[in-house]
Amino acid sequence: MTDAKTATANPAKPASRRVLVVDDSETIRRSAEIFLKLTGMEVILATDGFDALSKINDYNPDLILVDIMMPKLDGYQMCQIVKQHPTHAKTPVIMLSSKDGVFDRARGRIAGSDQYLTKPFTRDGLLAAVNAQLKPADAAGAAGTP
Repeated sequence: MTDAKTATANPAKPASRRVLVVDDSETIRRSAEIFLKLTGMEVILATDGFDALSKINDYNPDLILVDIMMPKLDGYQMCQIVKQHPTHAKTPVIMLSSKDGVFDRARGRIAGSDQYLTKPFTRDGLLAAVNAQLKPADAAGAAGTP
């Protein structure tokens, strides 16, 4: 009977959006994960750029949140690689950084980022940035479908 209840509830539920969070800080990764999961999003976590690149191919996220300052492969380099790949070029990328200078924002744009979010972020700030990048028409259409 539990399966029947679950099966009945699931068709009305909109499809979950998949977000990849890439940051070498466990605190930032877990904060983003908690905030996003509370809205029903599926969250994949990666600790650095190389880890993220393999997860992008495996999970095909709808959105990528990436820290700029990471060991091995930084956020700028990772963003450039993602944006040059034909399959993932249109995937929105939000850069995360504790730096809020004009130069940092401009460098993010040059790398191909779609938005820039300063850390530490609030729940509302993170969700506003994520929702701005995910297509609202898709979300509204899915929510309005019985």
